[in-house]
This record gives sequence, C-alpha cells and structure tokens, in this order.
Amino acid sequence: MLDYLPRVARGLYDLMMTLEQLLSQKRDAILGRWSDLIACSPPTGAAPPVRGTDQFTNPVAHIIGLATDALYSELLQGSTDSDKVCASLDNIIKIKAVQDLSPSQAVAFVFLLKKAITEELRSEIEKRQLLGQWLEFELRIDKLASLAFDIYMQCREKICQLRVNEIKADREAAFRLLELVETAGRKRFEAIE
Repeated sequence: MLDYLPRVARGLYDLMMTLEQLLSQKRDAILGRWSDLIACSPPTGAAPPVRGTDQFTNPVAHIIGLATDALYSELLQGSTDSDKVCASLDNIIKIKAVQDLSPSQAVAFVFLLKKAITEELRSEIEKRQLLGQWLEFELRIDKLASLAFDIYMQCREKICQLRVNEIKADREAAFRLLELVETAGRKRFEAIE
C-alpha cells in the first residue's frame, strides 16, 4: 500500500505539471530537434550543412546553437524583448541577412521552434490538458518572429547602405583616377608642343 501512494502522488504531480516545467524538463530534446530542423532547411543552392557545432569547424552552427539556447531560456522566462533576446536574434539574423533569402525564409527558424515543440511534446500537452498554456506560449514565439523580422529588415537596410557607400566610393575613386589621367595627358601633350 505504501508503494502505491508515491506512484499516485507522482502521477498527480505529472498531470499538474505546467507547460514551462515540461519545456524545461525536455529542454535538450527540444533544442536538439530545433537545431536539426534549422540545419535541414539551408537556403536554396547552399552547400549541404556541415554537421557538428564546433566553433572552428562550423562557426555558423556554433553561433546558431548558442543563440537558440539563449532564446529558448528567455522564452521560458516569459521574456521576448530583453537585450539578450535581441542580441541572440541579431546573431542569427546577421547570418541570414547576407544569404539570398526572402524575409519569410530568414525568420522561418523561429517558427521551427513551434514544430520542434509540437513534435516532441504533442502527446504530453494533450494528456496533461495544457493546450491553453501552449497557445499562450505560441504567442511568445510569434512575438519573437515579429522581432526577428524587424531585425532582419534593419540588417538588410544596413547592407543596402553599405553597398550604396561602396558604389559612391568606387565612383569617386574612378573620377579621381580619370582626373589624374587627364592631368597627366595634358602635361604630356604640353611637353610635346
């Protein structure tokens, strides 16, 4: 009889577990699945992803791994607009911004978190009747996606401005070179006369 009571109590505790507790408990599995989903969706025409997250053999995966870990932690704490969230999104979005991606492709990695959680926890969410909490958590992910889009647009604007500045600098250098050639040509012509 005494063995039965702890099992009943544990069963009740398991049923009363909140979504945040479940997400914390399954953190490694969810982050692993999210990383796999991100790695399996490289830009069109890109080389196949290099496996591993070593800082030196695969720096992009390393940066994305650190950033997704930080984003997940902040989401669990209910924070979607902290400096840490912005910095983590910025690290990923800078990588996406230099690739030839549409805005929706660039921020799709955020929505892949929903897929990772759903694939990992669907039965648990249904069994524990956590659908309401899941819908609230999905709103946090959606807010994260909106923020990622804003950051992506800022990065693209900066890239465009850098290109404009580069074109202006090239044009000015070409004019200076043309001016030097004209001056040298005039001096040479004057020397011949």
